[in-house]
Amino acid sequence: MKNLFELGAVEEVMNRIDQLAADSQRQWGKMDVAQMLAHCGTTMDMASGKFAPKRTLIGRIVGPRVRHILTDETPMRRNSPSLRELKVSGGDFAQERDRLKQCVREFHEGGESKCTKHPHPFFGDLTPLEWSTGMYKHLDHHLKQFGV
Repeated sequence: MKNLFELGAVEEVMNRIDQLAADSQRQWGKMDVAQMLAHCGTTMDMASGKFAPKRTLIGRIVGPRVRHILTDETPMRRNSPSLRELKVSGGDFAQERDRLKQCVREFHEGGESKCTKHPHPFFGDLTPLEWSTGMYKHLDHHLKQFGV
């Protein structure tokens, strides 16, 4: 599985983000493209340790048992639930696109040493590689949501 510590994966994600437009239409879900970009930027902030939501009860029970889904080749399911703290209500497309690209760049350049030490709110304690792979998989999911 690709991860954001790999330059090739980062370049791919950046190219796909650049293919989005303010009027890109979702193929499933409820977010518009600017909301999706803001949501992805917030999840990248979580992986970088800039934002640390509290663990969820269901995550404490189920998360460690299913954390393999972060690193396996199975695509994320459409309409998967999202934490309340990761839901966003709007934003400017260009601003959110630029912010997400900056978050991805910073995560990549920081490498393992700059990856969060906080547990994932659902999956619990993750290695830097699990964070990096999970973030690639999350971005891939949402970019596919908008056809890129």
